[in-house]
Amino acid sequence: MKVIMLQDLKKVGKKGDIVEVAEGYGRNFLIAKKYAVEATKQNINVAQAQKKSAERKKQQASDEARLMASQLSQVEITIPVRVGEGSRLFGSVTSKDVALTLKEKHNIDIDKRKIDIKNITCLGDYTATIKVHPEITSTITVHVVEK
Repeated sequence: MKVIMLQDLKKVGKKGDIVEVAEGYGRNFLIAKKYAVEATKQNINVAQAQKKSAERKKQQASDEARLMASQLSQVEITIPVRVGEGSRLFGSVTSKDVALTLKEKHNIDIDKRKIDIKNITCLGDYTATIKVHPEITSTITVHVVEK
């Protein structure tokens, strides 16, 4: 019996896949628990349309991420901090500080967990890597100056 998977199921298939299973397993388990539907012509057409739609959305998200990454690569931010003896910072500059500065100065809202920056404890220029998309990253320049 052929069924179209509605959910990911280990050792059976992923969502949207058309798989061949035993008659009893398909009717009594997969279809009964709403893990799958029978693979009729109409259901196959619907599944293919949904797959194409999902691919289009994924491609659009990737294109938007590339555009955002190219815009971010041109951004430079300046973070003023309090400095102690020997131009050492009180504390350090973190990804949270970078995210707040991006939001305030450039109106770019990025989650602090997507910003990768090494531990900054001195004045100077640094680079921060931002994950815009799972496969796409961008770098920005961070200037740490005395307040």
